[in-house]
Amino acid sequence: MASGLEAYVNSTVSIITADGRNFVGTLKGFDQTINVILDESHERVFSTTSGIEQIVLGLHIIRGDNIAVIGQVDETIDTRLEFASIRGEPLGPVVH
Repeated sequence: MASGLEAYVNSTVSIITADGRNFVGTLKGFDQTINVILDESHERVFSTTSGIEQIVLGLHIIRGDNIAVIGQVDETIDTRLEFASIRGEPLGPVVH
């Protein structure tokens, strides 16, 4: 997985953690255990009653053992989304 992440460095990524949180930011680095460093990051909090809340975090480190999924974000599509009007169930924790 680490060698695949090299292509994402300095790109915008979305990370879903094992506890169901969603972080979006610029991947600045990672190590052999997939601990990642995100810059200009924010957490997207989903709700069924209000839009997606974006909590600004700035520089953020996520432990590799808590990461479930990492994916590259298409910034063209992402900037066109109206997060205030999107509703969705919050993600639950990953169950093994």
